[in-house]
This record gives sequence, C-alpha cells and structure tokens, in this order.
Amino acid sequence: MTKFAISNNTPVMSLQAIEQYITEQLPNVTRMDSFGYIFFFYGADQVLPFVTIATADNEYDHQSNLNREGVFRVNIGLSKNTFHQLFTDLTTVWDYTTLNSFMPHPDYAAQHFICILNPDENKLPATIRYIAEAHGVAKERFDRKQAAKRKQAE
Repeated sequence: MTKFAISNNTPVMSLQAIEQYITEQLPNVTRMDSFGYIFFFYGADQVLPFVTIATADNEYDHQSNLNREGVFRVNIGLSKNTFHQLFTDLTTVWDYTTLNSFMPHPDYAAQHFICILNPDENKLPATIRYIAEAHGVAKERFDRKQAAKRKQAE
C-alpha cells in the first residue's frame, strides 16, 4: 500500500484525508454523491459501494446523529474474516453516536460493513487500512463478475 501522510486530526482534515486517499491512491474508483452520502465503487459497476461516507442524517439513517456539527461516518465493507476478527460478539449493544470507535454498521453488519465516526489521528491509519481491504474485496467481486460475463458470452 502506498504511504499516506496524516497531518491533522480535525474532522474536516480527517474527512478530506479519507476522500483524498480513496480518489488518489486507489485505482479504478468511481464516486457518486446522493442523499448526504458519498459512495465509492470499484469500476463502472455501481451496484455495491466498498465505502460510503455519511455526512448528514436522513429519513432512512439517523442512528449516528450526524447532524452534529462536523460529524461524519465512514462505512467500510470488509472481508467476512476481518469483520469477524473485529467483532466476535454480535449481540453487543452499540452506541452509534460514539466518535472514533469501530463498530458493526447499524444496518449492514450482515454484509460485513463496519463504521466509524470521525476517526482521529489514532484511528485514521486503521481506517485507511480497512478501506484498502474493502477496495480489494470490491475488486475481487468485480473481477468475478467480469469473468462470469465473459464466460457467458462464449
């Protein structure tokens, strides 16, 4: 993985660092903004994002109280193995308003998504590593789909 400098732990800088890492360091990424979310996909197949960033509450998602000034949530789709290494007890009750703590995603934990609100300088490196893993998972999924399409076309 390419080295990535983290220079400031303010929420805006953390958000900018994450977006910059995804768009400048990870290949074949497309972005879409909608409903207060930033969706990042691998390739042109915009079906399942590997990372989303939520910057505001909406009618479907208000568990994290994102309407607080400067608060954002990074949602990251990990491998099943990594997800289960992080969270061995899925019966834990989580406070999804807690800043700087990795948690299973409030709605998409079954799909192995984790989330973190405002990762600071201590959690930002791990956040970046998990995003890199999510990108790899998305690439594998994309490559499998492309191979299946080629095989079907034969």
